[in-house]
Amino acid sequence: MPLLLALIGTLVTMPQQKPNTPPPTPVAKPTAPPVIREVLVTKNILLQKGAMMNVRFVIKADGVLIDGNGATINGGGVAGKPESFQGVGIVSEGFSKVTIKNLKVKGFATGLAVTDAAEWNVENCDFSDNFTNPEAGWGNGQRQGGMILTRVMKSKFLSNKANRVWNGLDMQYCNENEITKNDCSHCSNVCLKMLNSSKNTINDNILSYGIRIAPDEVHARDSTCVLLESGSNNNRFNRNDMRYGGDGLFLRALNGFVSTGNTFTENDCSYAHNNCVESWCPGNTFIRNKANHGSYGFWLGGSDNTVLTENEASYNGVPTENHNAPEPDFGHGGIVLVNGAASHCVIQGNYCHHNAGGGIVLRGDRESKGAKWKAYHAVIQNNRLEFNQWGIFAMHGDWIHAANNKYYSNGQEDVFDNVTNLYKANEANYMGKQPRVVMRVPKTAKVGEPVIFDATDSFSPVSDPIYVRWDLGVANFMKSKVTYTFKQPGYYRTSVLVHDATLAAIAYRDLIVTSNVTELTDADEDLSKWGYEIDKNEDGKAKVIFENDTANALIGKNSLKFQPAPYPGENVTVTYPKAKDAHWNASEKTKLTFWLRAENPNPTGFQGAGPVIKLHFEKGSLTFTPSSDKHLLRDWAYNEARTMWQLVEIPLTTDDPKWKVQKQGEVSLADIRGVSFTFDSWESDPFTVWLDGIGFE
Repeated sequence: MPLLLALIGTLVTMPQQKPNTPPPTPVAKPTAPPVIREVLVTKNILLQKGAMMNVRFVIKADGVLIDGNGATINGGGVAGKPESFQGVGIVSEGFSKVTIKNLKVKGFATGLAVTDAAEWNVENCDFSDNFTNPEAGWGNGQRQGGMILTRVMKSKFLSNKANRVWNGLDMQYCNENEITKNDCSHCSNVCLKMLNSSKNTINDNILSYGIRIAPDEVHARDSTCVLLESGSNNNRFNRNDMRYGGDGLFLRALNGFVSTGNTFTENDCSYAHNNCVESWCPGNTFIRNKANHGSYGFWLGGSDNTVLTENEASYNGVPTENHNAPEPDFGHGGIVLVNGAASHCVIQGNYCHHNAGGGIVLRGDRESKGAKWKAYHAVIQNNRLEFNQWGIFAMHGDWIHAANNKYYSNGQEDVFDNVTNLYKANEANYMGKQPRVVMRVPKTAKVGEPVIFDATDSFSPVSDPIYVRWDLGVANFMKSKVTYTFKQPGYYRTSVLVHDATLAAIAYRDLIVTSNVTELTDADEDLSKWGYEIDKNEDGKAKVIFENDTANALIGKNSLKFQPAPYPGENVTVTYPKAKDAHWNASEKTKLTFWLRAENPNPTGFQGAGPVIKLHFEKGSLTFTPSSDKHLLRDWAYNEARTMWQLVEIPLTTDDPKWKVQKQGEVSLADIRGVSFTFDSWESDPFTVWLDGIGFE
């Protein structure tokens, strides 16, 4: 009877309906997000086949196995509502030799997050349908999506999926991993993102449709299929699908911390909204890749020492297809080296056809007509150039060797405008083998001491003699062996080219020439005399770590290496000596000199004008700041300074438009008490700075 009474009571209290009046529309109540239960994993787990669970796994032991057995764990995120995706499906911090297989993880901000680990095996898992946001604006966003790896080493990721997420596979500080046959396609930011990750092998993956774009938008908000940056070196990419991205492959160096030594073989980067391949990094090799149907095929600004062999670059910039951002002078192109110095490049055996512009394009600085920098020291040979507007379009260049290229039905003759030291050998059917160049040059030299440049062991397999030409930056020589004495310290771009009257080979040495400066020797040796200050470091957690670096020394036994870690993202000032009790007498000196280099993994690099150098006196100071808001580690005097030393000279007794000088209190060059250097970076990953040869001249 209680149940019956309850039902009667309910009926009695229901409101009466008026005749012919439709019932009220029910109001849907908001669905509460599911409660996600946290499971600590300390031993092997085998899940029920096909199970659906609202759980997250937190790994708390080495060597465990999670076999999903086809099960799904769900974080409750709702498609189309990015804010509903919260938390991490599987998280591990500090545990190794873990295996995860046959598991689907969806509905979280991140499917898998692994930190500080080695020898993982992740196989046949699906991390699709976690956080994504196709409507997001510009910017990298947070590290979330499919698989997020930080300091993961010697691990294997095989046959996994991460579709419809923000980043498919995001790797930071990850080395010697094998990434094979994964499908990380259809991502709203980047399918594969690598920062400071080296010696990885990336084979046979689907990394396509990395694109976030609105209708009629031009640049796709920098989304891309594959992104390498900040010292991602010596990786091997083979047979990956990188099609239909904002870019296909992007080697980015906004911060000057380049990625080098990578080899890309037989990847397909076609149908990019912007560039099929875009690189601003030196020393990478591209072999038998496809870069077709984009706005540009290969866009290689600032990509010194790049080798392109047997690639296809076709149908780029076609008006009925992708054709964003046409360049003045040439429009679009297949292989394009413009808008950034790109020296010592070899472009051979490529097939460039049906491009709306040049098949191969090299252009020095357009604004200064090559005065600022030129397209320099390039070999263009054995290429097939068909149905382009121009086969080769070269402007504002120097020392370009074009030989044995085959032409068919290009719209116009080659352009070589304002190109000096041009060598052309037009034999289109030469069957000889390329010469070999053997160069012997020291890495550093000293002012006033003879330097030997030796290419005598270079040879041609089919021709004798061969022809040798040296360019030392200050003088040219047409012989195999040269002895030269440099009169001024600094950086010298030294190059050699050998050829057999048709085919050529090149080599180079970025030579640092130092002077016998009277160094502040203790600055390189006695680290206890260095002090530091870090802004907004009230809790004292941020430190500066100083090291003597013998391997990178230029002058004397050591260079000074320092890194703020952890870094709060504020001004860091290092001072020598920290007691400011040096009593240096520079009254008869004219300048402060030092050598400087840095590595900064923060994507936007150093900020503001800098570094700021201050001389300290008993009752005052002199502060020197680069003018025009320039930063010496962001606005480089030469392209190679991104990866090596640069000489800094600050006049003490004369005005220099390159420096702003602020005087405070009383100063006397006869009694300098100390010197300090201030650096500031966007974002908060620790950066590294080297100083050497600090002295007064």
